[in-house]
Amino acid sequence: MKLMETNTKTIDQAFARDVHEGLSSSNKFLSSRYFYNATGDKLFQDIMNMPEYYLTNCEFEIFNQQKADILKQVYYGQKFNLVELGAGDGYKTKILLEHFLRNEVEFEYFPIDISADVLKELKADLHKKWPDLSVQTLNYEYFTALDKLNNLNQAPKLILFLGGNIGNFLPDVAQSFYKKLWGTMRPGDFVLSGIDLKKDPQVILHAYNDPAGITRNFNLNLLSRINQELGGNFNLNNFMHYPIYNPETGEARSYLISTKAQEIYIASLNKSYSFNPWEAIHMEISKKYGLAEIAELAEKTGFTLEKNFSDSKAYFVDSLWKKI
Repeated sequence: MKLMETNTKTIDQAFARDVHEGLSSSNKFLSSRYFYNATGDKLFQDIMNMPEYYLTNCEFEIFNQQKADILKQVYYGQKFNLVELGAGDGYKTKILLEHFLRNEVEFEYFPIDISADVLKELKADLHKKWPDLSVQTLNYEYFTALDKLNNLNQAPKLILFLGGNIGNFLPDVAQSFYKKLWGTMRPGDFVLSGIDLKKDPQVILHAYNDPAGITRNFNLNLLSRINQELGGNFNLNNFMHYPIYNPETGEARSYLISTKAQEIYIASLNKSYSFNPWEAIHMEISKKYGLAEIAELAEKTGFTLEKNFSDSKAYFVDSLWKKI
């Protein structure tokens, strides 16, 4: 497949190829990893502040109420690296940062994110709040960043993977992810994963189908990004946002549905993609877990489950695992 330049901007080759792969598939899909440009970052922050998006408040409550217990579980008086995968704006993590600093814990903070914009904003905000906090941003994919960190120093690690992000992987991919993560860690290192639990299906569905349409705009923004960066001609008015939840599998899925027959041309790919009326593009998945599934996932991927920290409604857990 030959990529064509549509303007003076450099075409993101991986983005272009992944878009082609997804739109060429018999069941069309786009990778949710491309949601996060400057506009997507802002929309996701808006999502986290929605009353329907319970995940943020649940994890905020866990950190706010149980920060001392979390510290007790992971700190043995030795300086460590606090590493966060997909740090975003650090909204919840700042609770831990403040508690660690108040207790004179020795640590360095390494936020990892594929968005350079959000890392720049986070570092500036942290410097303003806590000028003495050591912050080194890593603008890479997760495992590239972890490899660089391992080469940088040998300090023990507490890795944060918050917000229910593991739910964005299908179960077999989640297993592969944690096995690969285990391989980057040393004995004694911890990972603290935010994991959304199975619950009232309507509560879950409302989190992905808010009345203000923020989640809809978040999904449609990826089509806008294709238009802007790859020379696409998506008409956003010809697509509807359609979320579903399967209580049996625990999978919440979001789709964009073509409301008419249409041809989409993407200039940088020099290719058109046909849509039938009501044809779907699968955009994202968010799997919810039972506690037994969490324990099984830890065991299968080589970790020891140390403790589950839960909110008062038992909607969400931050699950602490250790590499022995």
